[in-house]
Amino acid sequence: MKKLSVLLLPLAIAAAVAACSKPAEPAAAAPAAAPALETQAAAPVEAAVAEVKPVSGAYQLDPDHSGVLAQWTHFGFSKPLAHFRISEATLTYDAADVSKSSVEVTLPIASIDTFVPALDEHLQKADFFDVAKFPNATFKSTSVQAAGTNKLTVVGDLTIKDQTHPVTLDVTLNGAGKHAMTGQTAMGFSATGQIKRSDFGVGAFAPNVSDEVALQITGEGALAEAPAESASKE
Repeated sequence: MKKLSVLLLPLAIAAAVAACSKPAEPAAAAPAAAPALETQAAAPVEAAVAEVKPVSGAYQLDPDHSGVLAQWTHFGFSKPLAHFRISEATLTYDAADVSKSSVEVTLPIASIDTFVPALDEHLQKADFFDVAKFPNATFKSTSVQAAGTNKLTVVGDLTIKDQTHPVTLDVTLNGAGKHAMTGQTAMGFSATGQIKRSDFGVGAFAPNVSDEVALQITGEGALAEAPAESASKE
C-alpha cells in the first residue's frame, strides 16, 4: 500500500501543477463605453447693433446736455476730474457722405469745475489757462471719417491759450430721431481722446501731475437747419 502511495504521489503533483498552469477563463468583457459626445460651447451670439441714422443738417448742441470731462493722474495715486461746459457748438452732419460732416466747439475756460473751488481758481491763473487773456478753448474739425457702425473718427484742431494742435477723437453716435422731450429732430454722441497739456502751455507740475489728460465728451443737439438739397425736395 505504501508502495502504491509513493507511485501515486508524483501523479497527484503533476495534476496539481497542470491545474495551476491552466489558463484562466477570460472574464466577460465589460460593455464598451459609449463614445463621449464632444461638447462644444456655442459661440456667443453678438447682438446686432442698430444703426443710428441722423438726419443731414446742422445741429446746435444743447449746453445743458453737452460737456467735456478731463482726467489726469495725481502723483500716481488718484485720477481727478474737471468738467468744462460747451457754450457754443455746431455739428453739421452729412448722412450721404460723412466725410463732409464737421463740428466746431467753444469751451469757456472759466466754466471749469474740478469740484475743488480753490483748484478751479488756481487753474484760471497765468501758470495754467490764464483766463484773463484766453477765456475760451476751441475745437474745429479738419477730418471726419466713418469707422464702423455708429463710429466716426474725427480729427481737428484744438486751441488752448495761443497753442493749436491736432487731436483725434473716437466718436460713437448714441442716438438720433425725434426727441421725446422737445419733439425736435435730434442727435447725440459720445467721444474719447487724449492730449498732452504741456503742448498747450498748461504743463505745470508735470510729470507728478500727469502730462497726459484723457478726454471724455458727450453732446446732444437739435436740428437747426436742413441742407439746401433736402429743403428743395420738400
